[in-house]
Amino acid sequence: MLLTTAAYFTFLAVVFFGYWVAARYRLGALAVILLANYFFYARWDLAYLAIIPVASTCDFLIGNALHRSSQPGFRRLLVTLSILLNVGLMASVKYLPVLPWVLPLALSFYGFQSLTYTLDIYRRDAKPAESYLAYLASASFFPTTVAGPITRLSTLVPQWSNRQPLSTQDGGRALFLIGMGLIKKLLIADFLAENLVNRVFDLPKLYSGAEVLAGVYGYALQLYYDFSGYTDIAIGSALLLGITLPRNFNRPYSAQNISDFWRRWHISFSNWLRDYLYFSLPGLRSRWKIFAYLNLVITMVIGGLWHGASWTFVAWGAWHGIGLAAHRGWQALHGNPKLTLTRGARFLCGLATFHFVLVGWVFFRASSLATARDIFYQISSRTISFANITPAFMLVFLIALAAHYVPKRWYDGGLQLYCQFPYYAQAAAIAAVAVVVRYVAGSGSAPFIYSRF
Repeated sequence: MLLTTAAYFTFLAVVFFGYWVAARYRLGALAVILLANYFFYARWDLAYLAIIPVASTCDFLIGNALHRSSQPGFRRLLVTLSILLNVGLMASVKYLPVLPWVLPLALSFYGFQSLTYTLDIYRRDAKPAESYLAYLASASFFPTTVAGPITRLSTLVPQWSNRQPLSTQDGGRALFLIGMGLIKKLLIADFLAENLVNRVFDLPKLYSGAEVLAGVYGYALQLYYDFSGYTDIAIGSALLLGITLPRNFNRPYSAQNISDFWRRWHISFSNWLRDYLYFSLPGLRSRWKIFAYLNLVITMVIGGLWHGASWTFVAWGAWHGIGLAAHRGWQALHGNPKLTLTRGARFLCGLATFHFVLVGWVFFRASSLATARDIFYQISSRTISFANITPAFMLVFLIALAAHYVPKRWYDGGLQLYCQFPYYAQAAAIAAVAVVVRYVAGSGSAPFIYSRF
């Protein structure tokens, strides 16, 4: 059940009314959410009704045992079991396609969230959930199922006990985010993909260097609007239920350097890699400083392999790992300076960072290293033709580019203005968005890019 379909919004409306009717009774509200979560999984495949409850129960029991135990060896065994369980679930879907239990929905985001629970308890950074039902509802929370944002369960579980009536402000913000998510996904990301990007990456040799370059630029915007569009819908859906999910994007193409980019792009995943992988690698406290740089590369390569067992993802991860290590080395060499850049310098730094990221996106999107090579070759050929770049594509591309760099105060002002409208005006605006989407984008919607990860 894609988050852009009428079926999903019908489902969300039923869950919304059912949850708030039952909200006066904590167990009743949790039961509604848990039923909704498992129904959402079952719409993908009924096998999830066995896999998810069993896996969640195992992690809940492991968490309790970790909290009670003080024996280092036993605690390491328990956390290893949790890691094997969750990594095994991810691997069975991503890397073992010949197995009979391979399922249509990857369990990466479920696995990452579940690991935050057991790893935090293992490190004594959190305590186990007091309520088994609250844990089950949190571990499988349906808005985060397909593509995050990855939410620490230690911050999600307590929110079921701190329920407040849905405020007008939160309700308006939720609808605004959902509307923005639909626009991002259906009117920008899917349009760019269907009108040039997919064709360029499938058969780059058929297009001029200028067209291939336009396709690569288009993919950078497609990926951002596709993924941030999902995030907006997920955060808005959770907010309608009184649950706050973490922010996942902060105008990433405005980054001044590669480290800044990873503080802005897929923030929940970046934080997960830093907190649970990078800091766990050996050698960080060694007097050999090279480990700090080597571990950055290892972390990003593993992050690349999480996206898929392909040399293109290894190359993408290594590219970013080397970039992060180089930036960290430059900072160390210059004494970690806090630079005050002029407007022109900021523009040049942002432009250089964007194109560094753009090179990585070629590997990320290409089906093979050979395809990536062909794309770079076509761009370097300097052949010029715009026959396959339509005016409609350029219009959407320029709108998307401008929208990304809209000042934050303008966005916040628009959100505040929308929230001040009466509820019927907010509903009318969302209905108008739905009509426009239906008219322009048609009834179909491509799956979210990150749903396959």
